[in-house]
Amino acid sequence: MKKIISISIAFLVFWTVSGQELNVNVTVNTPKLQTADPRVFGSLETAIEEFMNNQVWTDDSFEEAERINVEMIITITEERGPTSFKAELAIQSTRPIYGSADETPLLNHLDKEFIFEYEQFQPLEYSKVQFQNNLTTMLSFYAFIVLGMDYDSFSPLGGEPHFLTAQEILNAIPANATANYKGWRSVDSNRNRYWIIENMLSNRMRDYRQAIYDYHRQGLDITHKDLPTGRAIIANALKAIQQAEKNYPRAMAVQMFANSKSDEIIDIFKGAPETEKNEVIGVMQKIDAAKASKYRAIK
Repeated sequence: MKKIISISIAFLVFWTVSGQELNVNVTVNTPKLQTADPRVFGSLETAIEEFMNNQVWTDDSFEEAERINVEMIITITEERGPTSFKAELAIQSTRPIYGSADETPLLNHLDKEFIFEYEQFQPLEYSKVQFQNNLTTMLSFYAFIVLGMDYDSFSPLGGEPHFLTAQEILNAIPANATANYKGWRSVDSNRNRYWIIENMLSNRMRDYRQAIYDYHRQGLDITHKDLPTGRAIIANALKAIQQAEKNYPRAMAVQMFANSKSDEIIDIFKGAPETEKNEVIGVMQKIDAAKASKYRAIK
């Protein structure tokens, strides 16, 4: 079974199909394409979708309808050679909201440091213990980040094994590769893949990850039957995330949360009592100071 025992019986689904946890849709944009054959990128889209969707990433089993929806947009920004490219990767994953036809975003992230090599019809193979190329390493890393964030939303710290696998993938990259492919080292930036997994596994962020569970499973999933209670639980989860940010200033995970959730939080609290509105506005303006004015829309 994919998630946790504590989910109510009405929400339990038993999986009979092994693996294939992800439902990934890939788009490759080439606004600056000059020399490379455009057919290469059609082949790349297909190869990535097959790699992400056909791989068995966990020991759990999923039905088709329970696969995690993921959108990946790869924008080629530079042709470094006939088969070498620099790109940006935008990735978004969602999870269903119980009792609703809606989904909630868990990850909405733009990675601007994506350099890779690819030849048309090149097979993509997964390994968590051996670095083969930056393309499959990037894809595998983000597969486990998506899984970890999804599982955290269904059970307290439920994503731990998947975050640990993402860390294994990072640690398997040799030093010469991390020098050539930016984004894997702490010294490259304070907002990159190194810091995503560092945050997720940091003891200072345990309360943040508990709050992710509270926000989704305890709060959002009950709003269909008890909106005031669900909203109050979400508000308390936001306070816990604010406290986590105080314990770990400028934590990348907190900013990723705000990037994914700002619109949703505004929608949830527009109908809240005035006191609750003001409280959430104050919390979110501290969590997401760069977009502080955005949260006035709650009023």
